Amino acid sequence: MERLLVDNNSGPKITVKVGNTIIGNGEPVFISGPCSVEEYDKMMFIGERLKEIGVHIIRGGAFKPRTSPYDFQGLHLEGIKILHEVGQKFNLPIVTEIMDARDIEKCLPFIDMIQIGSRNMYNYTLLKELGNYEIPILLKRGISATVSEWLYAAEYIMSSGNKNVVLCERGIRTFETYTRNTLDLNSVVAIKQNYRLPVIVDPSHGTGRRELVAPMSLAAIACGADGLMIESHITPDNALSDARQTINLDCLEGIVNKVNKLKELI
Repeated sequence: MERLLVDNNSGPKITVKVGNTIIGNGEPVFISGPCSVEEYDKMMFIGERLKEIGVHIIRGGAFKPRTSPYDFQGLHLEGIKILHEVGQKFNLPIVTEIMDARDIEKCLPFIDMIQIGSRNMYNYTLLKELGNYEIPILLKRGISATVSEWLYAAEYIMSSGNKNVVLCERGIRTFETYTRNTLDLNSVVAIKQNYRLPVIVDPSHGTGRRELVAPMSLAAIACGADGLMIESHITPDNALSDARQTINLDCLEGIVNKVNKLKELI
């Protein structure tokens, strides 16, 4: 079988088109929105503000894998339909997580990119199933995954036929407890130097602390990341999930402006 990604850094770099946005062409891409889709009016307000700020893709969780079964699990298909309406109104493609292969077909008409979360990076049955579609895939790194394991997860999707894969570094579990995870920007440099896939960074999950999101966003772009995925909300402290790592929309605007200036310098 041809190796499409692993041990193959020859040929042109791969770019992935999501709506009218291209990831991997040298321009930083911004993906943002709340951890969870909570309600229609709130998502509409967020979507309008994200468009004004210059965000390219709106994110929001509808199927929420939570450590505790008693935490908010998302609005499921209703949440995806809300996200779809927001995207249509403001001409923003949407990305959301799918956890079960049985949900793919019913969700496809409403989404532009499928996220595979950290917990599902090792779900090879799901990865191979996604290889049967052409929809772009955002593949998050597993919480304890090596770079090699992460790349082979991408290979499962690509070798099954879907070449539209974007990697997302979201931090790994280490002995450090100050931050939620340890954001491994070494992996970004290694992938950019040795492999062909685009890679973005999620400093929200990577740190778990909103005061660290802005500086780590700049660090990610400085080391070569193709974009950022940041959790944002109107009132972060009231977010139904991941409140501690979520920033407000004014802070997000500051990050976008600083990243654009930094990119000019680089």
